[in-house]
This record gives sequence, C-alpha cells and structure tokens, in this order.
Amino acid sequence: MKLTELEDQILGQVHNQVRALQYSSLDNKVHIINEIKKMLHAMSPFNTEPVDCVLWVKNETVHANDYNPNSVAPPEMELLRHSISQDGYTQPIVSMIDGENSREVIDGFHRNRVGKECEDIQSRVHGYLPVVTIRETQEGMNDRVASTIRHNRARGKHKVESMSDIVADLKKRNWSDKKIAKELGMDQDEVLRLAQISGLVELFTNKEFSNAWEVESESINQENID
Repeated sequence: MKLTELEDQILGQVHNQVRALQYSSLDNKVHIINEIKKMLHAMSPFNTEPVDCVLWVKNETVHANDYNPNSVAPPEMELLRHSISQDGYTQPIVSMIDGENSREVIDGFHRNRVGKECEDIQSRVHGYLPVVTIRETQEGMNDRVASTIRHNRARGKHKVESMSDIVADLKKRNWSDKKIAKELGMDQDEVLRLAQISGLVELFTNKEFSNAWEVESESINQENID
C-alpha cells in the first residue's frame, strides 16, 4: 500500500514516540498504551465493534455479575486454565463500565477467574486482564442480561432454574414473550416453559404451550443458534 508523504510522517512520529515508552514504568506504559488505543479506536472505521479496542485493566477493577446462568464443570475449567496458560489470552473479557474504576463482566466470568486465581497466569499478565467494552446502548440491566445469555448460548450448560428466573425477571420488566425470545435466542414456546418453571402462574396465564417438555434436575445443554 502506497502512503502519502503526510501519512508516512505520521507513522514515523508514532514510531519515535512509542519507542520512548521503554523508559516508562509498567503501569504507566499500560496506561499510555490504553489511551493510544482509545484514540485510534475513535478514528477507526471499525469503532462500532467492541473488539476493535482491547484494553488491559487491573484485575481488581473487574467483578462478576450476579445473574450468569452458565456453568462450567471442573474438567472444562481446568482446560480453560491450561488453554490460557499455553496459548495466552486469545479472547478478551466482555465488560461494561459500572463505576469510576470498576467493570462488570458480561461474558468471560471464567476467563476472569483464571486471570485472578491462577498465580502463574496472574504473574504473567502482571495482575491485569484484557477487556472490551459493550456498546453504550446495551448498558441497561435487561440488555446486559440478554447480552450475557447470547454469549453463553453457544457453549457450556445453562442452569434451568437460573434461566427461568431471568425470564421471569424480564417479564416483570415488561418485556414481551416475543422480545425475550428474540433477544435470548429462544422460541416463544421455550420462553413460556421457562416461565412455568419459575412457579409464577401470572407470567403465563392465558398462554398455550406444550406439556411435552422434560427438564433435567441440574442443567440442560443449549445449542448454538447464532
């Protein structure tokens, strides 16, 4: 690709400035790199895509949400630890900013745990975690829950009880069955069945649905419908 003289000058200036970072402390270096990434993201043709701007933040500033219905068995958790140990972090933690220096996990609860609880990995990444930030339009509680479930549907297991509680909560927040089905990747019959499990009769009064639905005591596998 042929660059204009101005573009070539810009690259030269950036190169010289970046080289000076070698004299900064680790924390200052991370801070400056994050700020540069934010500036580049603002100018990027892909600035509507969260993955366009992966930042490294202190792990103590990242906390789990309290509604994630996804569960990972110990063998899969160990495999994730081994994967991050051998391959490095290949996927950032999806998060939202919920305070001046605080982020809530939308997707990546177990990647968050590995980075905090596994001493070798925590040491390797200097107590930081890689994060992306969801779009501002998704920062409402309902949208965050829906985003978490959309991310999770493709993998692991969902606890039926947790899913039914989430459906019940969304219905209480005046989400229609159609909207819940669309946002969570379900059909409306599944929404009605989960509402039934919640035990809140008023959630599905005057609704018709099949009784032919068996639920395992602990969890059900979800298929990727993305």
